[in-house]
Amino acid sequence: AEIENRDEILRSLRSDLAKAAEAYTAAARILSGERASAARKLEKLAEAQINDLAMKARFSVVVTPREESSAWTARGWDDVECRIATNAGEPLQPLDQIASGGEMSRVLLALKVSVEEGANRSRARKVQVPRTLVFDEIDIGIGGRAAEAVGRKLQALSRAQQVLCVTHLPQIAAFADQHFLIEKQDRKST
Repeated sequence: AEIENRDEILRSLRSDLAKAAEAYTAAARILSGERASAARKLEKLAEAQINDLAMKARFSVVVTPREESSAWTARGWDDVECRIATNAGEPLQPLDQIASGGEMSRVLLALKVSVEEGANRSRARKVQVPRTLVFDEIDIGIGGRAAEAVGRKLQALSRAQQVLCVTHLPQIAAFADQHFLIEKQDRKST
């Protein structure tokens, strides 16, 4: 019966596929608009947080819709890229190509603080989900006021979740509630 009715079945399947594609396209456009709106808000929050961490930077989030069907995923069709300019007069460029290790650590910390603050402002959480954030060597390439600013941001994050931070700087460690000394020892086996 399927072989005899294959033309009708194919027509029906093509119609179903077209309807599904139309529904996906509508949903993806709405999602793209929401992402673009959220990106503008995140840019402002993150840039303020980044500059609080002793950086003079411009920051943007670029949402690029890719409407061709090969780019469709369960999470929409957008490419999202963070861009930064760490020096005055420079153009915004992809974060992963521009930021040094220390800058990347601070930017990621600023993004995390921004997302947490934005989530807390937009809605009250019914049940707090316990989380642990781990920052390893977040002090790379910083010192002085920048280290103190990082410590303050980590302390702010620790109000809502557990934060573990590996650091060599007392300016950061001073903001912790508890300290653990971890030492590396070399032992010769006999």
